[in-house]
Amino acid sequence: MRRPTPLPPPVDGSTEIVHRTPARRPDAAPPTTAAETEADTPHVEPAEEERAIAPVIPLAAPTSMQRPAVIPTTVAAEDEPTSPDDGAPVRIRDVWAAARARRKALRAEIRRFTGRQRRKRALWLGGAASVVLLVLATLGAAYSPLFAVEHIRVVGAQQLDAPAVEAALSEQIGTPLPLVDESAVKAALVAFPLVESYTLEGRPPHELVVRIVERTPIGLIQTRAGFTLVDAAGVALSTSTTPAPGRPLVTVEGGTGTPAFEAIGKVMRSLPASILVQVTAVSASTPDDVTLTLGGSNAQVVWGSAEDSALKALVLETTMAARPPASVSVYDVSSPSAIVVR
Repeated sequence: MRRPTPLPPPVDGSTEIVHRTPARRPDAAPPTTAAETEADTPHVEPAEEERAIAPVIPLAAPTSMQRPAVIPTTVAAEDEPTSPDDGAPVRIRDVWAAARARRKALRAEIRRFTGRQRRKRALWLGGAASVVLLVLATLGAAYSPLFAVEHIRVVGAQQLDAPAVEAALSEQIGTPLPLVDESAVKAALVAFPLVESYTLEGRPPHELVVRIVERTPIGLIQTRAGFTLVDAAGVALSTSTTPAPGRPLVTVEGGTGTPAFEAIGKVMRSLPASILVQVTAVSASTPDDVTLTLGGSNAQVVWGSAEDSALKALVLETTMAARPPASVSVYDVSSPSAIVVR
């Protein structure tokens, strides 16, 4: 807060004396008149020298009676600060412009120092967007008629009729490759007992490949209906009234669901082709007494259990090459380390 500037002295050199009149209290006695005051107060003339050297001192009125004089001063507006250089007022618009320029320069510096990071991030985002677009385009094309099934090819069919299998799967023609109904394919292939397993392979743009693994028949089981061709799992593949040529006759106690039949299946699947074509009959009453009959000479092969069947087959093949079945009645390979030939 600025101190008020003192008033200048009078120009004519006269002494200005302001009498202070104290405020009257409410309970004070009424003031006396001027005549009474002069009568009671003795008059004293000031000395000439004292009046000559007496300074002109302005006396301010009591605060209770009179407010001090207001000295006009020039105060700058709050929103118009003065410039330290030339003293000209600065408008608020100039302050805002300077602040905007400072923020703009700050942003430019930030962009300059983070330019490499922003370029790297843009490259990553661009690559990810390209991959997503490529995947979406590929999926859209794959599930469209552009990749519909137009041709079905069956692979691995030796005993099966491949054209018959293709005709059974003709319902899938016109279906997009990713939308091929596997349950419908399975239902169609169940009608072919020789199919042990299968896989589906789509080859764009229009080919469906069906890879089939056929069941391996091990022999014929005589039933009331005739002679049934079965595999190692006991699945009936076909039935005829007469035995099929080249298939051994299987005799087992208890049927196809017994451990004895399971042992026969393992033994027959382990035989090499050179021995398998000579087998005309196989029998077993327990899992440990599998016996094979070779055609022509009716030589017997005592196999025993299904354990070490691969080793037994190798030993039997070597022994039969050294001593043909025509000169032998029994090959006992139940103990492959000590084969007995009679």
